[in-house]
Amino acid sequence: MINTTRLPDTMQAIVAREPGDASVLVLAERPMPVPGAGEVLLKVLAAGINRPDIMQRQGIARPAPGITDVLGLEVCGEVVACGPGADPKLLGQRLMSLVPGGGYAPWCTASVEHSFVVPQNLSDVEAAALPEGLFTVWHNLFELGRLSMGETVLVHGAAGGIGTLAVQMAHAAGCTVIVTDNDEARFAELKALGADLAIHWPSTDFTQACLDFTGGRGVDVVLDIVGGEYVRRNLQAMAFGGRHVSLSFMQGSAVNVELLTLMQKQLSLHSSTMRPQSPYEKARMAKAIAHHVLPLLKSGRIRPRIHASFPVAEASAAHVALESGKVFGKLVLLP
Repeated sequence: MINTTRLPDTMQAIVAREPGDASVLVLAERPMPVPGAGEVLLKVLAAGINRPDIMQRQGIARPAPGITDVLGLEVCGEVVACGPGADPKLLGQRLMSLVPGGGYAPWCTASVEHSFVVPQNLSDVEAAALPEGLFTVWHNLFELGRLSMGETVLVHGAAGGIGTLAVQMAHAAGCTVIVTDNDEARFAELKALGADLAIHWPSTDFTQACLDFTGGRGVDVVLDIVGGEYVRRNLQAMAFGGRHVSLSFMQGSAVNVELLTLMQKQLSLHSSTMRPQSPYEKARMAKAIAHHVLPLLKSGRIRPRIHASFPVAEASAAHVALESGKVFGKLVLLP
């Protein structure tokens, strides 16, 4: 291992002492991570917070065997050591990385193939808020959903960290973007990010609104986080040949689907989660993101919306904030 600084043997990091609410998050001593082949050790400058972190805390999702129990799936960090096969020229550089765990800590290992050199125009906080969203939106919206220029996409949960990025990426791809949200005070900014129509779902039938806006044609792609009864309504709002992509299921994973609707409109259903993807698949996605999306980050055309940052010792308060449903954009932890 090549490094430029003296490192301790242990560190204090955030773990869940047991499955439960945000109060189970505690600082605990863990061994200093050591970079393996093709990996670097990062001094964490900021770490993004994501809903899969909450699912891990609750005991619903667990790290794969051999992966640390320290929470955190995305970080911005300075390279302080290189494992075998990692280019020593990376030492001292800022990387933003998708990691399988370990982000809520002062040091974290990351695969070079799942990392990007941080554009100079992005702060540490902004860079930490990007990796999970970049991989998730790219894979689900553009690979599974096959969204292409000139098409129309409906994004539910558009004010979230994934949603705000999806709106910008779809707009940059030359697509018409329809969003739903429960707070009309956010509509102006959502439109500034690239939304063409914002629907207040508590007071408006989003299915009918989508059909009216598209002249009865419907939307080509739906990016859904709600599940449950929303899936049936989404299918009604979709155009012939449309693609429905599920990211989560806040109203339940069991859904009733009318197969005749799928057949008559030739619709397709897709879903995925990022954490179980193989290292090869993540590396493949990273190459595509570097080619198609990083130039947009460097130019400032796409930028993460930061709601707030918290000291890492206040991770429990950050989780409470995320679960409140009032976050507009991303929450980030600082060392």
